[in-house]
Amino acid sequence: MVAEFINHFETIKDPRIDRCKAHALLDILFLAISAVLSGSEGYEEIEDFGINKESWLKQYLPFENGIPSHDTISRVFSRLNPEQVQMSFISWVSSIIEKVEGQVIAIDGKTARGTFKPQGRENALHMVSAWSCQHHLVLGQQKVAGKSNEITAIPHLLELLDLEGSVITIDAMGCQKSIVAKIVAHEADYVIGLKGNQLGLKEECLAWLHKAEREGYQACQYAFLEAVDFGHGRIETRRVTQVSIDSNWLSQKYRFAGLQSIICVDSERIQKEKTSTERRYYISSLPVDAAKAMQVVRSHWQVESMHWMLDMTFKEDASQIKSGNAPEIMNVIRKIALNIMKNDPTKKASIKPKLKMAATNDEYRSALIANAVIMRLP
Repeated sequence: MVAEFINHFETIKDPRIDRCKAHALLDILFLAISAVLSGSEGYEEIEDFGINKESWLKQYLPFENGIPSHDTISRVFSRLNPEQVQMSFISWVSSIIEKVEGQVIAIDGKTARGTFKPQGRENALHMVSAWSCQHHLVLGQQKVAGKSNEITAIPHLLELLDLEGSVITIDAMGCQKSIVAKIVAHEADYVIGLKGNQLGLKEECLAWLHKAEREGYQACQYAFLEAVDFGHGRIETRRVTQVSIDSNWLSQKYRFAGLQSIICVDSERIQKEKTSTERRYYISSLPVDAAKAMQVVRSHWQVESMHWMLDMTFKEDASQIKSGNAPEIMNVIRKIALNIMKNDPTKKASIKPKLKMAATNDEYRSALIANAVIMRLP
């Protein structure tokens, strides 16, 4: 079963010339994945893990010349082709999940702050990730080019994924006609944040909402839902209003592909006798269904939770890995480990103690690697 997992990475080309290959590329990749799955954070810790667990590693791959040094791992990762590693990652994820009609895919970006290079004033690595809220998995990621932003990276990420039948959620950065058109072309729906970066569109949508309210919602479909949550010393009330919109009523430049409705979410939070309120707007291709709209909007926070886990559990922001393509390669390896841990059925614990268990318990680590093949998530 481990062979099935490793086989997804066989298509990655080794950047080294033959006479410099003391260690097989798959050996190095498997070592790194296993080490990160056991809590290792940098090259030296990966090497130390390999030395301590060499006999366990040799159950799966030859490691004919022993464990590669941290310098070797660094040189290889800095030269690997990130696109090939990305496609291998997507191939693995695609093999363990089944498509779910209407699943929510949340897209958001994150900066690995530790990768900033002050001496060359090079931007830190910024990756846009797609998160399956149904499966609790990273589906793929795309690097944001150094002098660009998420607007250019999101379309490339969308092209890599099978989106048909899904609902894509993006914050206001993704409120672009080109991005929306690509989602619709992939036969998917969208719920996208609406803020000041599309001021004209926001003003026209607000005008439509006011018109609909003034006319008693006679010219459109309308739905309202209120939900109250309790927990952690707070009371949070959410009120969702969804109104269908005639896109022909909008100015030509604001007629986004597939636009069917506007969603307004009012949140009121009471905590320690302090009350805070927030109002957010979204454009959507979904028909009017306030319960569905609330479920989709609330699902988007999961991608932010994923970013939090990368920082707090896998210490991504603290990582000093900066050379060449290595930061991007390590980003993918951390997400492989995150995917495996999030869908581990054998232990009921948070990810941090699971990493500690994997570091010391060979049987548990073997079970995690085996489960990376047989998840088959519905």
